[in-house]
Order: sequence, then C-alpha cells, then structure tokens
Amino acid sequence: MSGVRLLVGTRKGAFILTADGARREWEVNGPLFGGWEMYHLNASPAAPDRIWASQTSGWFGQVVQRSDDGGRTWEPVGNDFAYEGEAGEHLWYDGTPRPWEFKRIWHFEPSPDDPDTVYAGAEDAALFQTTDGGKTWSELPALRTHESGPGWQPGAGGLCLHTIILDPANKGRIYVAISAAGAFRTDDGGKSWLPINRGLRSQGLPDEDAEVGHCVHRITRHPSRPDVLFMQKHWDVMRSDDAGGTWREISGNLPTDFGFPIAVHAHEPETIYVVPITSDSEHYPPEGKLRVYRSTVGGDEWEPLTNGLPQANCYVNILRDSMAVDTLDPCGIYFGTTGGQVYGSADGGDTWTAIVRDLPPVLSVEVQVLP
Repeated sequence: MSGVRLLVGTRKGAFILTADGARREWEVNGPLFGGWEMYHLNASPAAPDRIWASQTSGWFGQVVQRSDDGGRTWEPVGNDFAYEGEAGEHLWYDGTPRPWEFKRIWHFEPSPDDPDTVYAGAEDAALFQTTDGGKTWSELPALRTHESGPGWQPGAGGLCLHTIILDPANKGRIYVAISAAGAFRTDDGGKSWLPINRGLRSQGLPDEDAEVGHCVHRITRHPSRPDVLFMQKHWDVMRSDDAGGTWREISGNLPTDFGFPIAVHAHEPETIYVVPITSDSEHYPPEGKLRVYRSTVGGDEWEPLTNGLPQANCYVNILRDSMAVDTLDPCGIYFGTTGGQVYGSADGGDTWTAIVRDLPPVLSVEVQVLP
C-alpha cells in the first residue's frame, strides 16, 4: 500500500508526518531545526527522498537545507542569493522608493524531471534557480527588472514571490505570483515576462483595473488542463481558462471571498477547495466556524465541508502555502493552521480529522505519495 508523507513548515521548526495509504494513523517526526522559522519544505518529484527546506532566522538570515534521505539527515547547501546587476529600487508601503533587498526564500519548486534543478521564490520579489543541487543559485533577473518592477509595493506580509508553477509539457512556461505585484507568465524560460492580471480588480489601487499591483494570494491548476488556472486573491476567487490571459470571478455563494490557499482535486480538475476567512483585517473563519469550501463545477457554486472541523470558537488562519492534495484514490486533502493543527481528509473533504495538534503556527504544508 502506498504511503503518504506530509512536509510541514512552522514558526519554530519543521515536522514530517507519515502514514500508509489508509491515512488513519500518523507518525510525527520533529521538530527539525527547532526554533527556526521554516517557511517551506518541498520534495523533488524526480527523487522523492530529496527534500528542500527554507530555514530563516532574524539572527542568522536565510539557510537552504537539503536532505537526500527523506528528512533523516540534512546539510546546508549554497546560500549565495544575490540580485543580478544593480539592484535598483521599488516602492514601499507609503509610496517612497526603497532598494531591493533579499530577505528570505518563501517557496521552492523542484523540477519534475531533474532532481538538481529547483526554482526558489524570494522576498523581495525575485526568482532564483539552481541546476547543481543547490550549490549555486542565480537570479532570473528579467522578472524583477520588468518595466513595471519599480512600481511594485509589498503586501502586508512583504514583497514575496510565493507561487511558482512549472508546466511539464512546456519547458519554457512558468507562472509566478507576487504579493502585491500580481501574476506573471514566461513562455521562454524566464527571458521575458508577461503580466497576466486582466480581469482582476483591487479597490486599494488608484486604477482598480491596473496591469500590475494586485495582491494575489495563491494560484493553482490541474496538470491535465495546463491553461486553466484558479486564484485566491486579496478578495475574490478567480478563474482563467486561457493561461492567465483573462480572469473572471467565481466567488459565487462563498460566505466571504477573502482567504489565502486554493487547491485542486487530484483527479477532478473542476473540483477546487478554498478556506474563507472573515476579512483582510480579521484573519479568522467567519463566525468562528472552520469550514473548507468545495466547488465541484469549477467555481460559482460552493458547499461547506465541516465534518470533523471545529464549528465554534475557532479563530485560526490558514496561510497561502498551507494546503495540499495527494494523488491517491480517494484524493487526500490537508491543511495546517496558525493554531498549530494539521487537518487531513482521506475522502476528498467529506470528513476531516486532526492529524496533529499544538504545533507552532503552520506556515506551509506539502504532500508526497510514497511507493
């Protein structure tokens, strides 16, 4: 029976949770790197026991860790992140110019077919790549130096590049999302970038329909339909059927369309999941009821999933990188909260259980299916 491994990053270390294919009983390993902020862990599809971890400290800065044995042992690898050429400036919250400054890695996206190639999304917004297993990292500078770059401003969590989507069928195509610049696509491996924000509206901008400047929280898609994208934005759940060329709102009957994560069912490309929270100032579930919402028709019509989730006095948040799906049948759905719970559903969201409680606040959740 296949196994499942959850890679959980928290404010005070990383945890690895494992179970067999039934996903009823879980073994908890951790904390790894206790006391460090672990922004993201992700495994290589081309070498499942190779795991990348972003380890960050206000005292010691950014460290990239790599494990080649499923998380049992780790080694720090290259941490020479530097912007290419003159860094230049971008706008700060108050509209004044500030120099670009590297702070941390928010997200790793390993290549689907080369274990030594990984993309890393940084704050301040930049995309880095390694092709030698992490020994050296180089910036893909055309993104940060896009003509719109000097006008980018940070979101509340910083000017972070948090989403990277690779297209296995089109090696040159990469999608990224930046808070609060918006979504971008390259079709030539990063040599040039196209803003893909048409149809997004943001009331806080001088021009609500601006080409850039939108606070995109997360983008996802199903591998069988590479041109269909789903987005959780700072207000609004959106859908694109043309590789980001245009977007339309699909918030429908959600109780609120503000949230951070969004995920797609592994076998049903029209089934998507979001976790609404009350507002951009009240980062907790409406009415204190933790509800995952599922649409089986690609948006507009949503149903609450509550079985096994607290329906009173629950005031946690679910961050943008804290929801993942496995590829087993039935599909498993997982998410972590800022209250330190990791919830899982082995039946596509119909029922939920707390896999573990009382961890530090969860920053990210990724899942692997093991042989």
